[in-house]
Amino acid sequence: MAKVERTLGGIPLFRTLAKTDLERLEATCAWREYGAGQWVIDNDGDGTDMFVVLRGHLRVVTGTAGRDTILRDLHDGEYFGELAALDGRPRSAGVLAVTDSTLASMPAATLRHAIHDHPDVSDQIIATLVGQIRMLANRANETAGLSARHRMWAEMLRLARSKPATPGSAILSPPPTHAELASRVGSHREAVTRELNAMERSGLIVRRRGAIELLDTTRLQRMVTEAGMR
Repeated sequence: MAKVERTLGGIPLFRTLAKTDLERLEATCAWREYGAGQWVIDNDGDGTDMFVVLRGHLRVVTGTAGRDTILRDLHDGEYFGELAALDGRPRSAGVLAVTDSTLASMPAATLRHAIHDHPDVSDQIIATLVGQIRMLANRANETAGLSARHRMWAEMLRLARSKPATPGSAILSPPPTHAELASRVGSHREAVTRELNAMERSGLIVRRRGAIELLDTTRLQRMVTEAGMR
């Protein structure tokens, strides 16, 4: 695993901190390396540190009735574990390293001091928490009001990146595995396989090596919206 500079400089959460303030935070952190496939924290774990992603790709996963659900992915510059750092309660989800990752582990007390001492850090933490509430509310609405098919379409729209050269289209690259997509929408791999085949026959997607292209995102979004109104 290539070495990564052990600094919080360049992390958006701490963008307004002076060099001396940043160094004080860094002095309290532990710098950790995780290999791909290794769990960083367990669901219901007791730790209260917050983790900052210096480099890597991680996945937030929760499990209910023996089935894992993927909540979101994390990349360079993002952070996780702030809930337990703020309230001291067990972790609400597990976090898995998808790729080799380098993290800064920050004690809960350090995070609270940063929030109290730096208004911009406080504002960003609040914005993150509000975003998580909205994301969970949207997922709850989709679970209650959409079929697995339409939840899958909605998730693919969220994961896809627009293609500026081709208005109305978007691409998933690399594409999620069928099992991963099923875990994101509360379905199973076989149903995802059938639905992707049906989408391709209907002209909604084209599958290429290393990518899935959504050919008409406007149409797909309209069908998801209409399904939610029924």
